[in-house]
Amino acid sequence: MNGMINSNTDDNERGLLPYPIILAANKGEPEAMKVVVLHYGSYITSLSMRKLRDEQGSTYWGIDEDTCDRLRSKLMQAILAFKI
Repeated sequence: MNGMINSNTDDNERGLLPYPIILAANKGEPEAMKVVVLHYGSYITSLSMRKLRDEQGSTYWGIDEDTCDRLRSKLMQAILAFKI
């Protein structure tokens, strides 16, 4: 990858992933895939929020880890299947 992974996605004022990262992730490079998943991590977390119940019967908002894992998996599958 020759240092392309070290680019900080926060530097981009529009919040877009750099094109070389997208290409590398599409080819299956693990480090690039990690950058893409981290980029969408907060969105995946917000989609995974559910009302949960603890042992005492109280309800609270929490992250459904199963949903979070499934969304991450679907994101990775979509990246690898995307035609560039």
